[in-house]
Amino acid sequence: MSGRPDRGGPQSLFYARSTTRDLPHIVRGDGVWLEDDTGARYLDVAAGAFLSNLGQGDERPIRAMSEQARRLTFSYVRNTVHDPNVALAGRIAALAGDGFERVHLSSGGSEANEMAIKFLRQRAVACGEAARTRVITCMPSYHGATLAAIGMNGDLDAEAVYGPMAVFSEKIPAPLTYRAESPAAAAGVTVAALDAAIERIGSERVLAFVVEPVGGQSTGANVPDPSFFVGVRRVCDRHGVALVFDEVMSSVRCGRFLAAHRHPAARPDLVVLAKGLGAGFAPLGALLAPAAWVDRLADGVGFNVSHTYNANPIACAAGCAVLDAVVDDDLIAAAEARGAYLQSRLETIRARSPLVGDVRGQGLLLAIELVRDAAGSRFSADIDPADALRRHGARHGLLLYARRQNRGRYGDWSVIAPPLTITAEECDELVDRLDRALDDAAQELLR
Repeated sequence: MSGRPDRGGPQSLFYARSTTRDLPHIVRGDGVWLEDDTGARYLDVAAGAFLSNLGQGDERPIRAMSEQARRLTFSYVRNTVHDPNVALAGRIAALAGDGFERVHLSSGGSEANEMAIKFLRQRAVACGEAARTRVITCMPSYHGATLAAIGMNGDLDAEAVYGPMAVFSEKIPAPLTYRAESPAAAAGVTVAALDAAIERIGSERVLAFVVEPVGGQSTGANVPDPSFFVGVRRVCDRHGVALVFDEVMSSVRCGRFLAAHRHPAARPDLVVLAKGLGAGFAPLGALLAPAAWVDRLADGVGFNVSHTYNANPIACAAGCAVLDAVVDDDLIAAAEARGAYLQSRLETIRARSPLVGDVRGQGLLLAIELVRDAAGSRFSADIDPADALRRHGARHGLLLYARRQNRGRYGDWSVIAPPLTITAEECDELVDRLDRALDDAAQELLR
């Protein structure tokens, strides 16, 4: 798209022009493919923004939304009850299992993460623990784009802009595995830092520790060592601090309905979902909580925070249809199997490309670490290798996501997270095109 209109125009006009050069003008999609206004086709490597789990054009959510809109377009959940809300909450709770019997719906991940903190705060006050106000998160990390979520994010640059306006969480080092002595050593550092932070702040003042069980864009699909989960659960239990898993990106995509299901001995107190829950058909987020906590609070003051579009009937109908498709098409198992295959193919690229220092992830939430040399050196702050790869990828028919975190202080990566419907043949196509794009990017970045 060229030129800037005098009025209106796309949302990309708000973003830095250095990162919006030559964006394709997408006009249609089919499965894992998108097509622009020139007829060029792109394989959607990042499922939009890691949410189009069913790909493009699945008729089941489309029909469900249309039928629901004709039957009941809107009913506000603060003064009514409606069937789509009941149906979606039931499906989510059944898939989530014990400890997550109650489902509070919202319009996306940022909102759902805020709801988790607000719910815990309301519960703390109701339980006579009003001193609990502090939240601990990791550096780096990402939990959303509202002012409250920005305060939770592990973003070193946020305070310069939002410092006077946002309440910032306490930050501890994320358990980053690449460049660490070992994954277990990285996990041990984070667990010890969590314990030390709670001791320093005071157990009675800490409300929650919020963490991504599998990293998203903020850490390039970092997968902590299993000891990390056991360790943080033990620390939170000892101090009476709530453990919250931000599974906005990891749920379903990582080969389990919840990434938390891989760690039954370290079950979190709350889980936050979004992205793939609506799969691009409707904006949806969810807070999962134990019935005992919700019901006890409801017997008293209740958790009375809501937004107008919470549990919108049309969005709930879409969510039900998406989850039905996930179950009927066995997409959770597909994510694990296809992810293992794609990861093995990406390893062949790592073996030959000077730009790729690591391949990591779980299921179909994967990433390649972009490095300057064989020693794994980081790029300087003025060079964005993921954006360079995005530009070269577009020339080879790949739609890649590039949003640099912390100016590369913790590394650079490109997240590989296509729709869960991708076939083995399409995985091969993705890797072949990515291989060529990396060659071109290496010529630009390493010369």
